[in-house]
Amino acid sequence: MAEVVKMPKMSDTMTEGVVAKWHKKVGDKVKSGDVLAEIETDKATMDFESYQDGVLLFIGVEEGKSVPVDEVIAVLGKEGEDYKTALEGSTAPAAAPAEEKPAAPAADKAPAATAPAAAKVDLSSIPATVIRMPALSDTMTEGVINKWNFKVGDKVKSDDSLADVETDKATMEVVGYEEGTLLYIGPKEGEAAPVHGIIAIVGKEGTDITPLLQDNGSSGSSDSGSKAPEAPATPTAPATEEKEVSHSDGRVKASPLARKIAKEKGIDINAVKGTAEGGRIVKKDIEDFKPGASPAAPTATGAPAKEAAPAAAAPAKAPVVLPTIVGEEKFTERPVTQMRKAIGRRLSESLFTAPHFYVTMSIDMDQAIAARNKINEVAPVKISFNDFVVKATAIALRQHPAINSSWQGETIRTNEHVNIGVAVAVDEGLLVPVIKFADSKSLSHLSVEVKEFAQKSKAKKLQPNEMEGSTFTISNLGMFGVDEFTAIINTPNACILAVSGIQAVPVVKNGAVVPGNVMKVTLSSDHRVVDGASAAAFLQTLKQLLEEPVRLLI
Repeated sequence: MAEVVKMPKMSDTMTEGVVAKWHKKVGDKVKSGDVLAEIETDKATMDFESYQDGVLLFIGVEEGKSVPVDEVIAVLGKEGEDYKTALEGSTAPAAAPAEEKPAAPAADKAPAATAPAAAKVDLSSIPATVIRMPALSDTMTEGVINKWNFKVGDKVKSDDSLADVETDKATMEVVGYEEGTLLYIGPKEGEAAPVHGIIAIVGKEGTDITPLLQDNGSSGSSDSGSKAPEAPATPTAPATEEKEVSHSDGRVKASPLARKIAKEKGIDINAVKGTAEGGRIVKKDIEDFKPGASPAAPTATGAPAKEAAPAAAAPAKAPVVLPTIVGEEKFTERPVTQMRKAIGRRLSESLFTAPHFYVTMSIDMDQAIAARNKINEVAPVKISFNDFVVKATAIALRQHPAINSSWQGETIRTNEHVNIGVAVAVDEGLLVPVIKFADSKSLSHLSVEVKEFAQKSKAKKLQPNEMEGSTFTISNLGMFGVDEFTAIINTPNACILAVSGIQAVPVVKNGAVVPGNVMKVTLSSDHRVVDGASAAAFLQTLKQLLEEPVRLLI
């Protein structure tokens, strides 16, 4: 019997997953333990294994699409088996809305006869295109039709300006970008239409546009029913056209695209002759325009030169002519990954829920540098400055349990164990593997574990249990040469330590200015749990441990 495969819950905070890649296709044989797909969670991209044998009969999610936890993503069964029964018996997202949707309109409207009929019409087969009110500014919510340039029944071209629309900032032209007959006009001149509301329909002459109007949804078919009969009778359109000719008020008739290209090429649009209906300038006129044909430019530049000739000082004060810089505004967009969503959600909750305060301290790293060099001469693995920081932090947390705490709402939990999360940067964002019982581990042990976690993070092999249970977090940007920074607390921890780079700076020792190596650390603390004095005392202990590394061995 066919069995459905659902989106697994791969971490404690996961609510949805993205199918990053399918390793099998429909028709492939699958064995228990085979990797079906790679699932991107809020923490990592992980392999999803099959727990049953069979043939992959159905794939319900495309690569790159997100699916809530426990929703159907595939069906496994015997070759040739009907998988639809399994889908119908599941809580697949595609099945529920399909049954509910037709029922909703029927319940809303008393004459239920029209709703099912409209639902059966394939709108894509109608040879007409709906023109909606565009968002012509970032603050625009509706636009007023200042003037229609065409009436119902007129033939329009793709670059024709259908109407002038008054927004909250200016009056602008609306181009339909469709060729055909103007079949419908919605709002009359002087009437407002919401952004994305239907204002016109362009298509093949004689097309029944009723289904398109009924599909509008927001303004409903009741409005369309009253507007559609009025659309053919628009006697004001010819009058407004005559009005435009009689008082052109110096405005050149040109399509928005033609204006844009002319501006980019530095062409005076007044010097261009339009070839479209009524002398309107279109894209082709701008592209065919020869600058030499315009007498405006030579006379404009030549006249000042002749007038300036008699004056002796004029050539020395020639105006600076700036070149016309033409560029193209570009950008790219990429979908927000599950990891980035989780980072945004968790850090926003932390910053806006926990009252952060920050304490910074400078640490003399001369002795730590010397100790590291000596240790690396005999150590089985290379010890880094980050290993020193992790070890010193673990010891300091044992002495200052208030820093190793968390806010629980009605209680404050003071942890007696020391589990340190070490933030690791990966391409998609940030992962925080956790070093369990860090206070009991040697420098060599810590070094090996941190390196393994870093490699697993970058290879997307970290397991959820390896990222859970931290009591304190360290974020180290020292390898990037950062002078100083602050970090957002990784909840439910009460604190996070931001570690900067070691800077060679002049320092005062024994009354003399000498070269020194200083590292700044900043402790971000949740003021509901930790007070300023406690934070300062913790940093003081950390400073002593790093400035006298022999203390790390005690």
